[in-house]
Amino acid sequence: MKLRGKQKRYLRSQANRMKPLFSVGKNGLNETWLEQVLDALHRRELIKVNIQQNSDLEVSDVQEYIEANSNINVVQTIGKTLLLFLPASKEKFQIYSVEVRNI
Repeated sequence: MKLRGKQKRYLRSQANRMKPLFSVGKNGLNETWLEQVLDALHRRELIKVNIQQNSDLEVSDVQEYIEANSNINVVQTIGKTLLLFLPASKEKFQIYSVEVRNI
């Protein structure tokens, strides 16, 4: 799902007070980490990921990895934090995607 500007703005406003749920450290990225992020997104739809100081990866590296290996939308990057969005497939977990579709 390609997000438009207003949709991204809405998601950024909803994530304003969120704390990062996942972090990328010195171990880097792997399939297990991505599966855990996907599982969290299926229930929450919107999460933040933080890149720790001891990580060898840059924000752009993490963004490219996520976008290349999944259908997750990277809504925003600020410093070493990424905001990720994936619409939930189950209706009871669709907190943000219903509103995003209406925008």
